[in-house]
This record gives sequence, C-alpha cells and structure tokens, in this order.
Amino acid sequence: MPPDQQTDAAAPRRPRLTPPIADVRRAVRAVLAPGAEAPRRVEGTDARHADADSGESPDIPATQRGLVLVALSGGADSLALAAATAFEAPRSGWRAGAVVVDHGLQPGSAEVAATAAATARELGLDPVLVRRVEVPSTGSGSTGGPEASAREARYAALDETAAETGAALVLLGHTLDDQAETVLLGLARGSGAASLSGMPARTGRYARPLLGIRRAETRQACVDAGLTPWDDPHNLDPAYSRVRVRERVLPVLEAELGPGIAEALARTAEQLREDEAAFSEQIEEFIEEICEPAEAGIAISIGALAANPAALRQRIIRHVVGSEFGVSLSRAQTLEVARLATDWHGQGPIDLPGGVLATRAGRHVVLSTTGSTEILPHDH
Repeated sequence: MPPDQQTDAAAPRRPRLTPPIADVRRAVRAVLAPGAEAPRRVEGTDARHADADSGESPDIPATQRGLVLVALSGGADSLALAAATAFEAPRSGWRAGAVVVDHGLQPGSAEVAATAAATARELGLDPVLVRRVEVPSTGSGSTGGPEASAREARYAALDETAAETGAALVLLGHTLDDQAETVLLGLARGSGAASLSGMPARTGRYARPLLGIRRAETRQACVDAGLTPWDDPHNLDPAYSRVRVRERVLPVLEAELGPGIAEALARTAEQLREDEAAFSEQIEEFIEEICEPAEAGIAISIGALAANPAALRQRIIRHVVGSEFGVSLSRAQTLEVARLATDWHGQGPIDLPGGVLATRAGRHVVLSTTGSTEILPHDH
C-alpha cells in the first residue's frame, strides 16, 4: 500500500455522518464557534479573560488555542459530547481534552474511569485526566443526600482540574431530558421560579451544549460512531428521586397528556430563565439606591420594599441576602422578612440561615450577623 494510502491506527475515529451525530456536533459547534467565546490561550493570563479569536482554526498555532475540557463519565451523553468536541474543537480554534471523575461509589469504578479515559484518547482528546474523589456519606455532614454529595465532589474536582490546566471552558453532558427532570423536581419542591428555570446553558466556565438534544439521540450518536457507552447502575436505582422522575413520572405524563412533555418543560425553563434574568437586571440597576451599609451587614429601605410589587420585593430580599451573606432563603423565610416592611406589628428579629438576623429598625430592614441595627455612613 502506498504511504499516502496507509491508515494510521492511532488516528481519531471518523464515523460516517448520521443525523444524531450531526445534531450533537451542531450543538457543540454553537458553543465553540469563534464568535462564541473561543479565546486564545495567552501565557500568564487566565484563558477565561483572553480575547476571542476570530480567525480560522488552521491559522492558529496549537499552543495559542484555548483549552476546552469535556466532563466525561463514559455514559452515552458525555461520550457523544466528547466525540463531537473532538471533531469540532480544532475547527473552531480550541484544544480539546477530557476529565473523568471517579466517585468510587461502586465496585469497578476505577476500571470504568480508565475505560472512559482510554476512549477519550482514542477520540483524539488531549490532555485526558482522571480524578478520584471522596464522596461523604449522608451521615457525615453532607446536606441534600448522596446525589448532592456526589455533585459537590464532582464540581470541586472539575474546578480544580480546570484551574490546573488553564481550561477556559468545561462542557457538561446534560440533555433536554435532564432539564425536564430538573424542572419537575423543582416543581415538587415548590422552590420557585429560580429552581423551575432549570440548568442554565452557561454558568461561568461551564457550558451545557446538549440541553436541546434528547437522551435517545445521544445514545444513537454513540451507536452510529461505534462507541460503547457505560450504563451507570445508579441511573436505574429508584432510591434516587431523579431516577423515579425519569422512569415513572415522565412516562406517565407522556402517556396521559401526550408526547412532547419533556420539550414543553424545557421550554418553560428557558422562558423562566429569561424572566429571572430581566428581574436580576432590574435589581442590579437600583440596588445601591435602596441599600445602606450596616454594622456586620446591610440595610434595605422599607419604603423601597413596600413600594415594589411582591415579586420584585421578594427577589430584592433574596438577592441582597445571597450576595451579602452567601446564603439562600426559602419562600417562607423571604416572606417573613418582607412582612417587616409590609405587615409590621412589632415582631422581633427573624433568624435566617448562616446566622443572619433580619430586624426592622426605623426606616430600614437591617440584615446582620451580630443583631446590630447600626447604619453606617455611606455616599451613594
């Protein structure tokens, strides 16, 4: 065989293009395209803040491309994402790697992680890193159960790896089905519009290109590409609330109400995120005008709270508490704070998470960690 016709056994896979593969690639391309924040890697500079490149990928030296990492579990969603990223990244001016997080929650997890890493290398991803994490048991200080503990450990590992490698972007394999499940879980918790708005397509260094892609399509993309995904046994364990939603609740809704429920839930999440973004922008515009610094905290004008509609008033309270103290309020707690402005009848300080106290003092609702109601001098 002539040299120019020889095949390279180490070359990345090049499957035939099928509709599922094309759809996943298109979703990844939308995130990695030069006009969609594809920064060059600049020495001594955090890649997240580098200027976006507008040139064609063949003209960009590999050492100057931004690094994008795929969070790879070996499951169908992240595997299809990894394959698409390996194909699209060089064409959009990125270097592409992968990080595999081994939670160590079941026998053979190290082998599963090693297999996923080997597949990533076969796809042409580099670097490919495996990170083993310790997931605390539900009885050792964790809050939110095993799912939340595993998620916290996973994101800590992803953050650490991104910082080590200088990665500008980390791609997550959440699909439209995951979004629908998230919305239903938020609805069951009664946790408001912020929870019902589901997972954002972009948060900091994290992006979710597949939020418009169904889970069945990522699996078919793997089949078409000759990739064998790993099926996590936990994804069939009814002990997990998300599994019950996936295996029982959504199928019943589809059967009783007709097809398209998952898509409708995902559209609802998108609309609520738009509304939430508009409210947040409004709040940011005038928050400094209605707040004053206080001893060990912050004070909000009672007049401003009372004058605004309930929806905006409650968002102001949640925003101030979250940004000042880093804690989240339930609806009941938010309403109690609001009543200090709208339904005052002499009630005392309100205990909030994180040791925060909300107290009415004169023309302000004062939020502090000491109970002090002293307003400090401040020039707006």
